[in-house]
Amino acid sequence: MLKRAAAAAVVLAGVLVPAAQADGTGGGICAGSDMDVTVCASDNTTAPGSGGSGGKDAATGTSASHGNAGGTAKPCTYTKLDPPPPPENLGWEGHTAKDGAVYQVECPDTGRVGVVFVANGATGPAAPTIDPELVARRAVDSMKLVGPDVASPRAGGRYVVGMPMWMWVEKSPTTFGPNTASAAAGGVTVTARAEVSSIAWTMGDGTTVTCSGPGTPYDASQGKAMSPDCGHRYKGPSTTQNGGKYAATATATWTVKWQAAALGDGGEFTAVRQTPFTVDVREVQVLN
Repeated sequence: MLKRAAAAAVVLAGVLVPAAQADGTGGGICAGSDMDVTVCASDNTTAPGSGGSGGKDAATGTSASHGNAGGTAKPCTYTKLDPPPPPENLGWEGHTAKDGAVYQVECPDTGRVGVVFVANGATGPAAPTIDPELVARRAVDSMKLVGPDVASPRAGGRYVVGMPMWMWVEKSPTTFGPNTASAAAGGVTVTARAEVSSIAWTMGDGTTVTCSGPGTPYDASQGKAMSPDCGHRYKGPSTTQNGGKYAATATATWTVKWQAAALGDGGEFTAVRQTPFTVDVREVQVLN
């Protein structure tokens, strides 16, 4: 299994020099050379879904693609580490030099760096192989994830200065998750699972409340109690704001976990989606 960058850093320290890319397309174990490292495979596969596949950029709301703008993925390269890393390095996955060799993999489209163990007798890292994280991002695009479905504060509601406000969202596969999808490209099939891990509520009064879950719906029996997990108190009315309401935003951070079973690889990244909303906050008028 490919290890994340932290593991790669342990492997590569004091080992790597600029690598030479092989002219051929074979994916076999590389022969040694007078360089410390030798590239043994590269991927010139066209990026899947080039031109974007419906994912929305949180800030602009426009379609976002995760490949090369021209539609062609930059190659992932595999490099045999020679001399090999020390036996205790995670890249060996419990094996020894008698069992095979350790390779570095670099995927420039996503900036991903890792290592992979290849057993003796194997043909080496498969080539061509597109960056599996890039394929995972295409799977996420197909989920059509959107911003939080804000249930409270209500668009037509009116709230009171100093009173506890309970915030919560409705859950669905596209607004909160969990949501799963698969995508395939360049001989790689990836399954991704996405779920909201936190929501940052920017309240329009200069404060931000970050909640780890969807929030708890308010019930009249709660009276003037604060929400147990996602609440706020406004200290001033919204009458001084443009339109007489606070302009607020709920920003969901989606955690995406993906697996490419055939490669023995997997990883995690985040995606962000936003929903704007407004809050009408008034002061209580006391009559004598």
